[in-house]
Amino acid sequence: MTRDEAWGLVCEWITNPNLRKHLLAVEASMRAYARKYGEDEETWGTVGLIHDLDYERCPSQEAGHPVVGVEELRRRGVPETWCRAILSHADYSGVARETLMERSLYAVDELVGFIIAVALVKPGKSLAEVDVASVRKKMKDKAFARGVNREDVIRGADELGVPLDDHITFVIGALQQFAPMLGL
Repeated sequence: MTRDEAWGLVCEWITNPNLRKHLLAVEASMRAYARKYGEDEETWGTVGLIHDLDYERCPSQEAGHPVVGVEELRRRGVPETWCRAILSHADYSGVARETLMERSLYAVDELVGFIIAVALVKPGKSLAEVDVASVRKKMKDKAFARGVNREDVIRGADELGVPLDDHITFVIGALQQFAPMLGL
């Protein structure tokens, strides 16, 4: 599946502009980590782009996320390594994160949402205003961005073997490069 085919599938399955932006943000972060680790940027980026393909239709474990999306991807002939990565980003799937791509997807998924939430409360609503200190400060505020699981953010960096502050800095940098596309 090419990136263009993946985007077409996203547009077919997802109408919510904020969910589309989340997928673009995860794609950007996955591409950046692929470059850092010398991996295939197209593969990692595309996996990031489609990882929540079914989330609008199936927004919970009970509704079938991410299994429904993976079933569709398998039907379309997507490589099993992609499917494993997508399944492994949900702790409840029972698929252990074994590869660097799997761990990277898990590590960036919750964090990008949190970083974007921090950007949206800045005066200019801009990623340029976000830094590690502002992210760490907001992580302590349990009322802020309640939907983001802080333990997943911490566990993601740990599983990736990267200090949390370094991981936050890296993802902020990846997102800043795509700020116009994200409207931030």
